[in-house]
Amino acid sequence: MKRHRTGWLTRILIALAGGVAIFYATIALMLVALRWVNPPTTAVQIQRRVEAWRKPARGAPYRKSYEFVPMEKISPQLQHAAVAAEDARFYQHHGFDWTEVENAIEEDREGIRTRGASTITQQLVKNLFLTTSRSYIRKGIEFTIVPMMEGLLSKRRILELYLNVIEWGPGVFGAEAAANFHYHVPARSLSREQAIQLAAILPSPLRRKPGRMTEYGEIIDGRMRQMGW
Repeated sequence: MKRHRTGWLTRILIALAGGVAIFYATIALMLVALRWVNPPTTAVQIQRRVEAWRKPARGAPYRKSYEFVPMEKISPQLQHAAVAAEDARFYQHHGFDWTEVENAIEEDREGIRTRGASTITQQLVKNLFLTTSRSYIRKGIEFTIVPMMEGLLSKRRILELYLNVIEWGPGVFGAEAAANFHYHVPARSLSREQAIQLAAILPSPLRRKPGRMTEYGEIIDGRMRQMGW
């Protein structure tokens, strides 16, 4: 009887290990493809669609706006503002910014938290493959995929993907959709002020409005100047 149970346990563990191996092999193949292929959708976009089906909003029905554009069609001001706002050491770290983690803990203690400690790479992994739900399991999976992304994609491609898939309002995904939705201009035509205001809502795009982010916008502007932008 004991041997029978041990055999079943062994088979279950082998099946679990096989499932994990298949999952990460699939993620690796998708990351390689993302060097050249633009994602038609993301896990967060699917999540928002499912949420809209389960709990329809009052008023207008849910509509998704998403248009992938190359980096050349995104204002450098927005590129710089997003990095300054969300991940100032983006070009120095390898997926995790431990200095920012320490800063975030200190800000929590002082009650002045303005942003999270997740890097742009971490946020991109969450948007592409996971969801916005908070759990230790999701964070653990994210933690294991980030080094794979940093190893398989260039920093430029990571930033290009990030700016194109990140959420900028209800059903608004990517820089092109955000620029059109909030300012009625293409992403390449965003001014410095508009770019800063868009970057300011990234920590909470479903609740924040660009026009109300003046104070945080000034902080982002200061960071950009310190970084030579």
